[in-house]
Amino acid sequence: MTTVNDTRIPRATLTATGRYFPDRCLPNRYFYETLKLDTSEKWIRARTGIRERRIVDHSMGETTSYMAAQAARDCLSKRGLEPEAVDCIIVATVTPDLGFPPVACIVQEALGARNAWAFDVEAACSGFLYSLSTAAMMVESGRYERVLVIGSETMSSILDYADRTTSILFGDGAGAVLVEAVPQGLGGGFIDWCLHADGAGVKHLYRTGGGILQNYPGRSSLTKHQYVYQEGNYVFRNAVTNIIKVVRELLERNEVGIEDIDLFVPHQANLRIIEAARAKLKVPKDRVVLTIDRYANTTAATIPTALDIALEAGRLHPGDKVLFAAFGGGFTWGSSLLEWTVPVVDGAIDQASFDPDGQAGG
Repeated sequence: MTTVNDTRIPRATLTATGRYFPDRCLPNRYFYETLKLDTSEKWIRARTGIRERRIVDHSMGETTSYMAAQAARDCLSKRGLEPEAVDCIIVATVTPDLGFPPVACIVQEALGARNAWAFDVEAACSGFLYSLSTAAMMVESGRYERVLVIGSETMSSILDYADRTTSILFGDGAGAVLVEAVPQGLGGGFIDWCLHADGAGVKHLYRTGGGILQNYPGRSSLTKHQYVYQEGNYVFRNAVTNIIKVVRELLERNEVGIEDIDLFVPHQANLRIIEAARAKLKVPKDRVVLTIDRYANTTAATIPTALDIALEAGRLHPGDKVLFAAFGGGFTWGSSLLEWTVPVVDGAIDQASFDPDGQAGG
């Protein structure tokens, strides 16, 4: 069996990122002032770390596929590529527009990516990492040059806004990344993956089916079990435990210390989960990317949007080791280790950032 460390396999990497959030902002006070739920600003912030979230405006045509296409356009624009250059589109989502076809097919049409085949991945909050690993392996196989990976969610469409334990946790948004091979002569790229699942977790975090186009407030009334159902305390304990385990598994397998990690991009489910895992793993606070306070839990979209925000803020440099981790319904969970290698400047790969031996420059 070969691994990503096998010199015969070209490593995959990320060459561009993008994101989209709706303009409509829902602050915490909406829940206790407008909806009159038994909660408060202090309660929400203390238990989640969230102060606001973005929500789609259906009158403006915002859907899961719309947000995904917007994030994809942002990503491709930064890379300086036309949609026709994409070989495959993978969309991670639990809130598709319709039962079928896949959101990815709707995005392919919207972009005009006529050369791409397309499919969805449903793995809840781990969906982006599952999709990203799939894309990386497709590129490393040598059969595909460019795979567009998108996490897009309209979580507002599947929430019971009378339930304070779930409605306050989620928001809407989309993030996209472009996966390509590391240019010849350069080092870095994806180092390794650890991905897991345990179907025994189904009964603790789930939702029965349906497409989001039929589910938004004012159009239809959902039955109780069509909304997100979660046993919060049980999910919390499992999330913290498994994130810690899978990160340690990944780092130990690759002989990498936590001190070697330059940026930790965790799934943004709950600030208490992130902080508990961070403290146990001993990751310095200044190396953690946090966006949950502004955008809440956007499920499959949290990691790509957080990464795009971090890149925009100048927090990523060639040679940096980036750690991803997520836990979600299924249960599903995983981690990934990436050496940031290929900056994009004005749509072109900035080869000048690297020395002739393929090592990152300063």
